[in-house]
Amino acid sequence: MPDATGTIRNRIDELTDRKRTAQDGPSPAATERQHAKGKLTAHERIALLLDKGSFNEVEPLRRHRATGFGLEDKKPYGDGVVTGWGTVHGRTVFVYAHDFRVFGGALGEAHAQKIHKIMDLAEAAGAPLVSLNDGAGARIQEGVTALAGYGGIFRRNTRASGVIPQISVMLGPCAGGAAYSPALTDFVFMVRETSQMFITGPDVVKAVTGEEITQNGLGGADVHAATSGVAHFAYDDEEHCLDDVRYLLSLLPSNNRELAPVERSGDPADRLNDRLLDLVPTEPGQAYDIRAVIEEIVDDGEYFEVHPAWATNIVCALTRLDGQVAGIVANQPASMAGVLDIEASEKAARFVQFCDAFNIPLVTLVDVPGFLPGVDQEHNGIIRRGAKLLFAYCNATVPRISLVLRKAYGGAYIVMDSRSIGADLSLAWPTNEIAVMGAEGAANVVFRREINAAEDPEAVRAERIAEYKSELMHPYYAAERGLVDDVIDPRETRSVLIRSLEMLRAKHADLPSRKHGNPPQ
Repeated sequence: MPDATGTIRNRIDELTDRKRTAQDGPSPAATERQHAKGKLTAHERIALLLDKGSFNEVEPLRRHRATGFGLEDKKPYGDGVVTGWGTVHGRTVFVYAHDFRVFGGALGEAHAQKIHKIMDLAEAAGAPLVSLNDGAGARIQEGVTALAGYGGIFRRNTRASGVIPQISVMLGPCAGGAAYSPALTDFVFMVRETSQMFITGPDVVKAVTGEEITQNGLGGADVHAATSGVAHFAYDDEEHCLDDVRYLLSLLPSNNRELAPVERSGDPADRLNDRLLDLVPTEPGQAYDIRAVIEEIVDDGEYFEVHPAWATNIVCALTRLDGQVAGIVANQPASMAGVLDIEASEKAARFVQFCDAFNIPLVTLVDVPGFLPGVDQEHNGIIRRGAKLLFAYCNATVPRISLVLRKAYGGAYIVMDSRSIGADLSLAWPTNEIAVMGAEGAANVVFRREINAAEDPEAVRAERIAEYKSELMHPYYAAERGLVDDVIDPRETRSVLIRSLEMLRAKHADLPSRKHGNPPQ
């Protein structure tokens, strides 16, 4: 009779061998090819993302059951995707990573079921989900079952939206319907040269339209980060990309029932911002970089900008104020004078919705001349698309503070979280100008006949501009009417914001009973 202990030990050795085979991939040559492309393997990527030694793999020995087209002779462990959970900065995070060495990371039935399981676990556990994407799309040999697998992923992406943070990291090609899963998640990271996203590739584009373009030219990282807005971040290598994924996770709550983690710094809450007196010009038309203002206000000058290369006329960022996470939305006078247009409205609207979904307070820094005029803007739907930002703010129930730094004109003033659409506190610097439009434009409209009939039209125009400013655009006009809660010393901006957010921390607001709203599209 065989020794029972020896038998168990033999079986443990067999188990170890099988798991090593699953992790090593189909062959050393396959790993070398992956590295030659400047790409890491799935397990190497997971090791960079998660805290050291924290990864727990799920279904590493799973194999597909498909037959035909030679699949019955190729049944590698893992079936081209690594799934499991671990920790990032000590907090649980779920992850799945395509293994391009196995079937090119293509999705089949078993592959999809592994992803479905880890997505369900992430939602049940109330923890973030990170997908490391490096796959060739649907596994053609498995036909419609592969497409059904994608449908299951999309449904789970949608169900988990606003429940747990979802982050997609693009580390290889992503074509066809597969591109819609990242688009359904909260944030998309891409790596230059090695990752691409498109619905139809360059060959199809050429066949249908005659246009010739490379994969990176069509759907590379910089294209999506700066032109289409599909990607929030772009990096030169995987290491820096995954490091920033870890940083982003440190700023987010695990789910929509929790608050983001607090991380106190040595930056005093009552630190005066003397530098702000020189950063922001008093002349309404003079440009400056709003990011310098943000750096001066927030803890240790650190913030994480979202979509930094797209719609640069507005800045959206996650940061901390006295250790508490906050979302910043700010007009950027250094780009297009900080005007609101279609892309800026959509960028800010999505960010506001994300912050509201995950209990992150909003601070809005306002310096906006209005909406961008033009035929292209009107024909491309600035009315319905600009209304997305209005809807997002009106619908948000998190603490909301708006601060008018300088000018705030017309409908753009209202949309940038004014008191009238529900900001909890509306503050202003003594340099603020809140009005229907700038004094020059207003005087030309209100006093048009008088100016045209005058012997010296320019002198009369200058007189009427000064009159309009003194009557309707002085810094205390809105405060006198209760539309601004306080006009503050710019040097006290940081301390006022921190005290205000502390007061609003326990804010509770109920929306009307409804299935969901119908936001403008």
